[in-house]
Amino acid sequence: MLIVDAGPLYAAAARRDRNHRASVDLLSGAERPILVPALVATEVCYLLSDRIGAHAELAFVRSVARGELIVEPVIDSDWDRVADLTEQYIDLPLGVVDASVVALAERYHVPAIATLDRRHFSVVRPQHVPSFTLLP
Repeated sequence: MLIVDAGPLYAAAARRDRNHRASVDLLSGAERPILVPALVATEVCYLLSDRIGAHAELAFVRSVARGELIVEPVIDSDWDRVADLTEQYIDLPLGVVDASVVALAERYHVPAIATLDRRHFSVVRPQHVPSFTLLP
């Protein structure tokens, strides 16, 4: 199981992105399922549409429809943790979307997340492991 932040999903679609190859390799070789927090999916759709075009956004949605990516909602019990993390790291600022990634990883006890956001995720201390392993 892999939980993915917006960065690798965007980079995999953006052929000129410096993280394109590493992101494609990570996502294509990852153990399934690949989970995308719902708030991240919204962010990815916006970035793809805005920076690459509607065709890139559509390709992302098609990969979800085919089951290549599983969009996970923020469930009721996650919202308190999202709020706590956002408040705890307000000076970083972590933000709600990144906090939802942490909450999902904690819910499933996943020690690694796919992200290009080393600044935020290297600082956060999850409840289930001392720190996250950050991929790629």
